[in-house]
Amino acid sequence: MDYMDNIRNKLALLPDLPGCYLMKNEEGTIIYVGKAKVLKNRVRSYFTGSHNGKTQRLVANIVDFEYIVTSSNMEALILECNLIKKHMPRYNVLLKDDKTFPYLKITNEAHPRLEVTRRVIKDKAKYFGPYPNAYAAHQTKKLLDRMYPLRKCGVMPKEICLYYHMGQCLAPCEKEVPKSAYDEIIQSISSFLGGGHEAVKKDLQKKMEEAAEELYFERAKELRDQIIHIDALMEKQKINTADTKDRDVFGYAVDKGWMCVQILYMRQGKMIQRHSSVFPFYGEAYSDFMSYVTQYYSENPALPQEILLPEVLGESGGKSKPPEAEGTAEMPNAEALLKEEDEQETEAAAEEVSGAAGEDEDAAGREGAAAESGAAAITGGEGEGVEAGAAGNVDAAGGAAALQQWLGVKVLVPQRGLKKQMVGMACKNSSVALDEKFRLIERDEERTSGAALSLGQSLGLESLNRIEAFDNSNIQGSNPVSAMVVFIDGKPARKEYRKYKVRSVQGPDDYETMREVIRRRYERVLKEDLPQPDLIVVDGGKGQISSAIDILQNELGLYIPVCGLVKDDKHKTAQLLIGDSAEPVPLARDSQEFYLLQRIQDEVHRFAITFHREQRAKSMVTSKLDSIPGIGEKRRKALLKHFGSLKKIKEASIEDFRPLSIGEKLAGQILEALRDEEPSV
Repeated sequence: MDYMDNIRNKLALLPDLPGCYLMKNEEGTIIYVGKAKVLKNRVRSYFTGSHNGKTQRLVANIVDFEYIVTSSNMEALILECNLIKKHMPRYNVLLKDDKTFPYLKITNEAHPRLEVTRRVIKDKAKYFGPYPNAYAAHQTKKLLDRMYPLRKCGVMPKEICLYYHMGQCLAPCEKEVPKSAYDEIIQSISSFLGGGHEAVKKDLQKKMEEAAEELYFERAKELRDQIIHIDALMEKQKINTADTKDRDVFGYAVDKGWMCVQILYMRQGKMIQRHSSVFPFYGEAYSDFMSYVTQYYSENPALPQEILLPEVLGESGGKSKPPEAEGTAEMPNAEALLKEEDEQETEAAAEEVSGAAGEDEDAAGREGAAAESGAAAITGGEGEGVEAGAAGNVDAAGGAAALQQWLGVKVLVPQRGLKKQMVGMACKNSSVALDEKFRLIERDEERTSGAALSLGQSLGLESLNRIEAFDNSNIQGSNPVSAMVVFIDGKPARKEYRKYKVRSVQGPDDYETMREVIRRRYERVLKEDLPQPDLIVVDGGKGQISSAIDILQNELGLYIPVCGLVKDDKHKTAQLLIGDSAEPVPLARDSQEFYLLQRIQDEVHRFAITFHREQRAKSMVTSKLDSIPGIGEKRRKALLKHFGSLKKIKEASIEDFRPLSIGEKLAGQILEALRDEEPSV
């Protein structure tokens, strides 16, 4: 083929240099980006030798490639990250939740506030985090709000609020607060979040004892409660270390073409929580893992003091084997860390950085490197990835070195001691999370297609792939509607759901409503040659079943099995009836088949009642506007189109009606009629 000749010619010209490569499909779309220390070896490896199933799928779609040469592995690392953001390649690992991590922020204002935010911007504010979830961030803020009297209100009030009387605000709305007072509070918060909570506890303990001696028991109780809150928040942990460093500990596992990355968050020397991501990957496992790490820190600029990374897994394609010590449930005590710290410098992590990374590059920092890589992307072309070795052999120490040079914080690949075991724990959690995912998939198969197959056998059907279920909804006959949902292999097929406004039935006649809807649905199935269901489910008993069968067999000549679901006095699925004689089908209440029927009945009822509420709301709006003299159908439609809702019309001013050519007098009548109307019960 022509494109293969083109690829062979390009492969022969690849340089022995580091850089990024971009794989393209026949439409010219970038579908994968990678990085390599030696472009020639890595890019050639895609078109020679054997690959696993997922990589074969990627390679089968490649018809062209480009590459960008960089001067170092670090430049290629940053370039990869920028290009992933720009092109969002289909086969690259993409960090979907890269902007969801919350931070604590002390605003840069004359009267600063403490708030939780998910956006880190250059506004000279102080940021602390990221926190693993919003709950952890808000709990920390709640504690700090009790301890430090920063402004709580978003807009300055006109008078002193309750926070001042509780001792949680300095009342800048009423009093002049010197900048030195705020500086002292901000310094205290920074010290607390930086690991100084033990000193804060001692200070609070001393103040509590002094208050008790002076018989200020209420104040002593407040201080005691603050100490308790500090203990409750800061002591939620799984691992202790002797230092108070902030660390992010990474681990990963791969199986069946899926990867799980776990991040263990250590703050002030304590492991507080974790973050887990599971996604399919198509390239080399460690390369895609490093791509994830790079994207993570590009969107989370509040860095820890230290990052711990795992080594390359022994098996790149199959199920991962976590490091030796990973299974240890209980971690060594703090003394183990002290011993390990002495040996830390021998770790094969980022030693080479101290000599290889020039002082000028470190001084330039992360932003300068990112800007530099952005320029390279514009002038050089497009490409990305994380490869550190020839022909796909990834070097963990090289990746850590590049990451350390870029971020400006210590990045280690531990070889022994407590840190090695912490990384092992992250890898173990990743492996467990993958196993859980596959077990859930198997269970879901059992609950869906397996349940549908078993239900078909219980009903004496050869196959039960497609189920169509109906439900009617009205209130004393007003706004009657019906709805149909479709389940294929036990799973809802929402694109095939249908809504029906009942046309011919007056009053609350459930049987005639069922007859009309069944007739309309299956006349269309016959006319448009749509797929026929293996089973029709109606909400109700013998009457509804008989109505449906009568239309199907006597009018349309269709012989599709019909069953009904009967509810108990608590409106829960109670029994399955089938056929014109409405014979009960014995199903165990705890069986997967029964659970499937419950899901079908709940789903069709939800869909029908939602549609009915929509129609009822529309009719209420129509009737209210129609009752106003001077408003006909044309003006009613124009009003609703212009304002969007009845509520917006009520809130409008006289001037707002002028674009609709409605004068002051009529506008006043409309507003008076709507505002004077009693709210409906």
